[in-house]
Amino acid sequence: MRDSITLDSTRLQRLQQTPLWDFALALYAEPGVEAACLTLQEKAGLDVCEVLFHCWLYSCGLEAMPKAVARQREQRRLWQCHVTEILRGLRRDLKASAAESESIAALRETIKRAELMAERENLQRWQAWVWEASGEEQRVANVAEMSLDAAKWLRNQLFSTQNDQCSGGGLEEQNIWLPTLQTLTCPLDPHQVPR
Repeated sequence: MRDSITLDSTRLQRLQQTPLWDFALALYAEPGVEAACLTLQEKAGLDVCEVLFHCWLYSCGLEAMPKAVARQREQRRLWQCHVTEILRGLRRDLKASAAESESIAALRETIKRAELMAERENLQRWQAWVWEASGEEQRVANVAEMSLDAAKWLRNQLFSTQNDQCSGGGLEEQNIWLPTLQTLTCPLDPHQVPR
């Protein structure tokens, strides 16, 4: 149950003390997290930046309000489609040529850095979205009870309002991603046992 009336100021302070970019880099460096993120991106059609955003909120005891996040998700999806995915495609297309040419390898590295900058910009926009909420629009709420199964909580956050562009599917189809989501959420809860 969400406490939609008053946000816990301690939780918001924790969120402010940990920029999303820094949190994302630390979580991504955890064992298995990079592979889990890439699996969710490639096979479930999820945006890694959004996945990391929800983990960031959860780590501070907060969650995004479903209707509010659905509107932001569309804006972030457009950024990913028009900027990040274009750069990713170029980088991947140059992989074979880069093995044979130093100049193409250098170009590919430049594109790789630009792709990372695009991801950082996307994360910064997710973070700004939380801070720029007006008094009338609540975008995040306290997680009243930290879930005993953070992976299921994350699944619900990612798939509950997923747009038709992603292969969200039904609950049964979404459950196939639980082991991958478990890898992501294990570092968020030190009491959780890896599966």
